[in-house]
Amino acid sequence: MSRDHVQSARRPTPAEALGAPTGVPSDAETFSGAEPFSAAETAYLELLARDASAEAYEQPLLVARAAGRPPELIAALERARLLALRVRTELEGRRRREAELSALFETAHDLAGLRDVDAVLQAIVQRARSLLGTDVAYLSLNDPARGDTYMRVTEGSVAARFQQLRLGMGEGLGGLVAQTARPYVTDDYFKDDRFQHTLTIDAGVRDEGLVAILGVPLMLGPHVIGVLFAADRRARVFEREQIALLGSFAALAAAAIDGANLLTETRSAMAGLERANEIIKDRSAVIERASDVHDRLAELVLRGGGVHDVAAAVSQVLGGTVEFTDTADARSLATSRTQGRAVRHGADWIAAVVAGGELLGALVLRGHPGLDPVDQRTLDRAAMVTSLLLLARRSAAEAEQRVRGELLDDLLDARDREPRQLRDRAARLRADLDATHVVLAARLDGPAADAEEEAAARRRLWSAASHLATTRHGLAAARDGGTVLLLPLESEDTATDLARRTARHLGGAVHQPVTVGASGPVTGLAARPDAVAAGYAEGRRCLDALAVLGRVGDGAAAEDFGFLGLLLTGERDVPGFVERTIGPVVAYDARRGTELLRTLDAYFACGMSPARTKDDLHVHVNTVAQRLERVGRLLGEDWQLPARALEIQLALRLNRLGAPVERR
Repeated sequence: MSRDHVQSARRPTPAEALGAPTGVPSDAETFSGAEPFSAAETAYLELLARDASAEAYEQPLLVARAAGRPPELIAALERARLLALRVRTELEGRRRREAELSALFETAHDLAGLRDVDAVLQAIVQRARSLLGTDVAYLSLNDPARGDTYMRVTEGSVAARFQQLRLGMGEGLGGLVAQTARPYVTDDYFKDDRFQHTLTIDAGVRDEGLVAILGVPLMLGPHVIGVLFAADRRARVFEREQIALLGSFAALAAAAIDGANLLTETRSAMAGLERANEIIKDRSAVIERASDVHDRLAELVLRGGGVHDVAAAVSQVLGGTVEFTDTADARSLATSRTQGRAVRHGADWIAAVVAGGELLGALVLRGHPGLDPVDQRTLDRAAMVTSLLLLARRSAAEAEQRVRGELLDDLLDARDREPRQLRDRAARLRADLDATHVVLAARLDGPAADAEEEAAARRRLWSAASHLATTRHGLAAARDGGTVLLLPLESEDTATDLARRTARHLGGAVHQPVTVGASGPVTGLAARPDAVAAGYAEGRRCLDALAVLGRVGDGAAAEDFGFLGLLLTGERDVPGFVERTIGPVVAYDARRGTELLRTLDAYFACGMSPARTKDDLHVHVNTVAQRLERVGRLLGEDWQLPARALEIQLALRLNRLGAPVERR
């Protein structure tokens, strides 16, 4: 094949597809249809597909400007570029989180089958350096016999003096971490005076060329046994997520050392009890049980098991009942969190589930007071694996919550969205936009001590609403200082029932009164996204009406207020009131050319007397009776009760005064 033929078959680059200088059509030709926007999307999709650098996303826009493309195309390219960069950032973040979780799971698996503690520690340091993207990572351990600290494992180090450093207790950044048992970070080591500098340590750091250093403690119970470091040879700011990640690796390193110590203790015990055959058998059974639970926990992590799977596995191994809870004994939970191990509470054992200093809950072993140290450590391991699973589940849940919120925001704000695209996005979230829904506006109504507490309460409300939306196959988003939900309406439910149930659920979740206003049922949301915005406005009006009536912490829908809703809310939804009250009669007259509205007017004007009504209308009394019977079928059998009759008369008058019913 000739070179010319190869060139002719070459696929054009994104820049050539958008702005090649040769054969460029006129502006009118370029923007005559959807083709430029298709080219813009294709260009940035190709950049995303080949994982191009962020700078490459400027090229299609620059080429189009240089080629003198129309402003409409330039604007489309700019929007496509911003969206593509946003997708690229999200993909990078997900890849990073997946890599972090994968490394943690792999390390947990190594720990479960612990044989060589040096190999596990080396793997931890290597993974920490790789995931944090630092030049050097290293781990130091305390030497109680000599009263100092020494380098145990290094990765990326090039200076021999640095690799052989021994530090006195309390010296250097590591000394500060060991003293406080908290992570510390310095952007510039030699300019930082928070810790004690020594000639020996500074010389080693200078030989290695380190500038920015992050150190986190290795905790064994309440004691610091060493420090895990990540360092760069240039100034750098470590993010909070990176500090938490290094802390997780430090916990695994401490567990590896603890596991090695446990194996050493076990071997010593077995050697000292060779002549006590029964004791040796009992100890062997305990070790086998611990090994079994380690293998089970590792398998659970690798196959994506949940928290309750961990509890079930540990229950079977320990011969008791283990459950995960958010409400364990506060004092025992605080002690377990501080000491980093399971503690006894009456006949139970409580192990705090902690990740990065955040308390996520507890594993409680019920009715098993006689727990030996090995089984205690098994419970501790289970708590650590539970924290990893909860972190993974939280990351996935937060990503899904953001996607659900974005879809609801689009339904509320962007009314020109393509229906099929909206349906596809909803289907990926297991939501059906063709089903009947109710729009609910939720707001916290409890007192707040300060702005920080109020913001925390709003976050709790948003989290609870998002969880409810996920379980109910709906959507939720934060808006106007509260939360808006779009939930499907079951056939046996009413909007009022759903509003009250949601108020109770959210209030119980955040431990604070939550008031909920609901719209009437809305349908066809993909084809009519403006119905969501209208429903939200109706729900807000119900929310305001509840506040005026002092019904804090309650839920209600527009149908609950009747004409009182017109008086209590700031916005007078007269057409909506007329539609809800006599809409079926208005529609019937319009379709059939009947005079039901005129008959109703005369009926009420004549004191609800059929005989007087027939004289006023100049018709037979049977005609009046037939028309009123038709009204009863349209409005319901209770339409002549005092409360309903009052609302119907008001709706008739408003309709006469020029508030037409809007048919949908």
